[in-house]
Amino acid sequence: MYQGTHYQLMADYNRWMNRKLYAVCADIPDDKRKADLGAFFKSIHGTLNHLLWADRIWLRRFTGEPFVVGKMGEDVYADFETLRAERDTLDEFILDWARNLRPEWLAGPFEFTSVQDGKTRCGPAWVFVDQVFNHQTHHRGQVTTLLKQLGHDPGVTDIPWLPGAIEVV
Repeated sequence: MYQGTHYQLMADYNRWMNRKLYAVCADIPDDKRKADLGAFFKSIHGTLNHLLWADRIWLRRFTGEPFVVGKMGEDVYADFETLRAERDTLDEFILDWARNLRPEWLAGPFEFTSVQDGKTRCGPAWVFVDQVFNHQTHHRGQVTTLLKQLGHDPGVTDIPWLPGAIEVV
């Protein structure tokens, strides 16, 4: 049975799913990974870049860490292997960060200014932390659809299949 907190579980799930998807994507030629397939961020590569970009922005907001961010929709990394390595590094950072979340901070007020619309929003920190993990799942779902359309099976994507999440009897 899983021994961590809800956010540790979500961070573990995030890393597990990203590793699964990147492993499948590694077998796809670069031109197909970068082909405009009609998704919001056009391609598999574009969607994976967006996820890295958004996670960096949120983690920078939460921690004050100086992550490099560009404009939404621009590739953070054109090279797939660099993107993959950076994703793995960020996922480890997210895991460590989730291990150190405190209930007092999660319940407290959090304020940020959106890079999308320039408006400032304020609410309990946990709402925005939930948004990070929800956003990841949303766009990974788009990637799994694009992979299936290209004939690649990402496998099971449900949390109960995360190794160690639950007891299998």
